[in-house]
This record gives sequence, C-alpha cells and structure tokens, in this order.
Amino acid sequence: MRTTTAGGTGTAGQENSPARVALVTGAGRGIGAAIATRLHGPGLRVALLDRDGDAVARLAHELDPAGDTTLHLAVDVDDDEAVQAAVHEVAAAWHSPDVLVNNAARTVPGSVWDIGLDEWDAVMATNLRSVFALTRLCARQMRARGWGRVVNLASLAGQQGGTLGGAHYSAAKAGVLVLTKVFARELAAHGVTVNAVAPAAVHTPVADELGVVGEPGTASGIPVGRMGRPSEVAALVAYLASEEGGYVTGATFDINGGTHMR
Repeated sequence: MRTTTAGGTGTAGQENSPARVALVTGAGRGIGAAIATRLHGPGLRVALLDRDGDAVARLAHELDPAGDTTLHLAVDVDDDEAVQAAVHEVAAAWHSPDVLVNNAARTVPGSVWDIGLDEWDAVMATNLRSVFALTRLCARQMRARGWGRVVNLASLAGQQGGTLGGAHYSAAKAGVLVLTKVFARELAAHGVTVNAVAPAAVHTPVADELGVVGEPGTASGIPVGRMGRPSEVAALVAYLASEEGGYVTGATFDINGGTHMR
C-alpha cells in the first residue's frame, strides 16, 4: 500500500526551471529523516520512502503542510514491484529523481553462528539488493539528463567487520562500498556522481535499540568524545547531493568522530 501527498511543481536555481527531485529511502526516522529534512531545506522536492507509512506521512506534513514539495511513500525496499511503482509515482508527480539517497537498512544483532539462511537473504535484500535495484532504476534517467547524484549509506561495520548489527549487516554494507565504485565508474562520464557515507556511532533510534546509546564507555571510545548526530550525517549527504559535489565520485566518506582513521 502506498500513500502520497499531492504533487506539485516548484522552482529552484534558474528561474522557470523545475526544482530537482530527491528520493530518500528509510526516511521515517533517524538519519533518513534528517537527510530528507536537510535536502528539503534548500528547495528540493523530496519523496520520502519508508515501510512505516505513518512516520513518513508525519514528516512530510511537518516539512510541507501544503503537500506541494513532499511526497510520502509507504513502501518496503524489499518489495521490488512496490519500489518500481513508487519511482514511477514520483516521476508522475514531478519527474524521476535527480538525487537518490539509499539509506534504508536492517540490523539483526546476534552471533554469526545463529544466522539462518533466510535471515541472511532478508538482511542482504534490504541493505544491498535494494541499493543495486534502486540505483539502476533511477540512474538511467539521471544518465539521460546528464546530471544526477546517488549517495549510499554504508557503515563503519562494513569497513571493519563489526558484528553489533549482525555479520550479514556488515557484509552487506561492505558490498555497498564496492557497488558504489562500480556505479561511479559507469556513470562518471554522464554527469552522475555516486558516493558512500560511512557513519559509526550516531545517536539514532536504531542505536538506542541496539544498546549503543547510554552504553558505558561508548563516548569515551570515540576520539571526539561523543556520538554523532543525524544532522551531521545529513549535512555531508547534502554536500554530495549538491551542484558543488560534482567533482567527487566513487568515494567513501567516514563520519565517525575519529573512530576509524586512514
């Protein structure tokens, strides 16, 4: 089931030019909600996609009560047909996304020895397959227009093999880093950039559920002495999604308070 606000046409950049369109997955809370909010601020029209339809409906209304510059989609990124329909709905309301932020994620804590194969496949579908499917779906039109931005949310776990969110989560996020480079090479000559952002301990509902927030020693183990804020991750994503980010592609940006330096 999908629900949307009314579509509309705005202006940004050159006079009489249609505003660019951003699609953010996992936009219902935490980092995804912060990214959607930040991208909407500079004048982009933002489609918020999340399996929690009520959450994205509330945020869309907060950002734009009139419903002209937001569109909310109650979709699970694991559902390929629903995802395709959602992208088509965005295109029908405005045009196909100029900016895609692949943020939707699933964590299932537990020992590597306890992961069932069905659970492995489900976590991979959310964290990796959806990035592959949505990027292919949206980037074709970006390539045809000669401009586009794709930002993939990875994780420190995908760089260091952390198991807090599950070994399958870490493996999927490592795959996101490689997939980012693959798409970046394919699209660089067409004005489309593809980059990854790899946060570590950020104060989000998921971190709270995993027991990271408030855990003794968490902040002291981070060189800057605190956990990150979703708004800080969103600011980095906003730069990569901007006109000024056009000379950056195939890169992974660490945002971890110094936890992982290279």
